Amino acid sequence: MGIVNVTPDSFSDGGLYLDPAAAVEHALALAREGAAILDVGGESTRPGADPVPAEEELRRVVPVIERLVAAGAAARISIDTSKAAVAAAALDAGATMVNDVSAFRADPAIAGLVAARGADCCLMHMLGEPRTMQRDPHYEDVVSEVKAFLEERMAYAVSAGVAEERILLDPGIGFGKTGAHNLELLNRLGEIVALGRPVVVGTSRKSFLGRLTGRATDDRLAGTIATNVLAYERGASVFRVHDVAPVHDALAVVAATVRAGCQSTATRTSSTTSTKA
Repeated sequence: MGIVNVTPDSFSDGGLYLDPAAAVEHALALAREGAAILDVGGESTRPGADPVPAEEELRRVVPVIERLVAAGAAARISIDTSKAAVAAAALDAGATMVNDVSAFRADPAIAGLVAARGADCCLMHMLGEPRTMQRDPHYEDVVSEVKAFLEERMAYAVSAGVAEERILLDPGIGFGKTGAHNLELLNRLGEIVALGRPVVVGTSRKSFLGRLTGRATDDRLAGTIATNVLAYERGASVFRVHDVAPVHDALAVVAATVRAGCQSTATRTSSTTSTKA
């Protein structure tokens, strides 16, 4: 999942793609690099970010989505929003997925909209809201609590008419979590995967990687790759990143290695069975 931030204040690339033409060029490049999904967002959700009026969010994202569709982008388009009005306009423009960091809590109408349109959706865990989420986040057991939250939000979405097979889940790395919380979630990601839905992981360039490595925001690619490889090994399915090409290549190598191991195991098992027979 390639990140397309049409914002002035995102933590990593804010202001770079405010112009629709620049955003479209960037998104098409991400698709060529291997992004299967382009996640277009017009409101920053970085820690401390202020909310954006729906009218401004619409002004930022709808022209980008329309142009991507017109250009025949070789990727699905996702709208990163928590507002039903923005989601509706984005779906009208050609998006097929709604990525809601509030998991349908900020605007309950978005659940019925997703159901009515037959869109896919991603439900993410976040403690509080972007302006407050990093103010001393506390959990007794972060993985168990995030899992229970996602299970409850998935049940809510299904009760609103969203087909379960259209739901993706995101543990919300960095959204109301300390560095230790993030690492615990990555280490025990299999417990989230056990909920039975595709799991989205977003670690790209995040501050906990900077604290671990001492690297500045734009120099955290190695940490981003490491966390995504670990997430893949633990069962994640979708990887939301700024740097699509290198992460795509790393995951392709890991996936091929895993497949080779499975094939080797199957061959040895078949050979052993034949010998015994």
